[in-house]
Amino acid sequence: RRALLALGAALVVVGLAAFGALLVVVLGDRGPLPLDRAVDDWLDARRTGELTNASTVLALGFGPIGMPIVVMATLVVWIWRARHLWRPLLIAAGMLVGVVLAQLIARLVERPRPPAAEMLLDVDRSFSFPSGHVLGMADFFLLAAFLLASRLGSRAFSVGATACAVLLVVAQAASRLYLGYHWLSDVSASIALSLVVVGTVVVVDTRRTVRVAGERIEGPLSSPQRDGT
Repeated sequence: RRALLALGAALVVVGLAAFGALLVVVLGDRGPLPLDRAVDDWLDARRTGELTNASTVLALGFGPIGMPIVVMATLVVWIWRARHLWRPLLIAAGMLVGVVLAQLIARLVERPRPPAAEMLLDVDRSFSFPSGHVLGMADFFLLAAFLLASRLGSRAFSVGATACAVLLVVAQAASRLYLGYHWLSDVSASIALSLVVVGTVVVVDTRRTVRVAGERIEGPLSSPQRDGT
């Protein structure tokens, strides 16, 4: 339990520090940073039909329309199979917090997106910092990986689930840069915010469900068996 609580706290601290540093830099100059521009130019020079198709699938499948469908389907199946609400509730709450943070921060910072001429799909004139696509995908897959791995107790599954979640998040971040809708600092800020959300869920879930030998459990809702563990 101490290890999980330490992990959650570390994720929150690292995420807050990284996001705070990015926010200070972006507020100082809402335009692209030198590294933002360099990465953007490098990706623009490597656009191909295959990469565009793959990036479009990620954008649509895990965007404002596709992501809610994926989340709802997952939660319905999870509740049906596990017959409990705790873990689905944590994922839903984490996703909701991510959406609120992305919308609120974007309106407060008001950072312009890359030029419309670089956008490969529809022109998006909303604000750029942070990326809602990346934040939503990171919250969903990282939370799902943690909540599954922490119950199964398999080191191999934990490593595999975490690696898959990280790869999917990196792929989504790269696709947003490739398609011309965000700067590197935008997607980096989203990943930092997701670490805060995931770390908070790790702490809340650990305090709610993880028990040590000999510990007295008060009340029916405190029993891990109620959570499907």
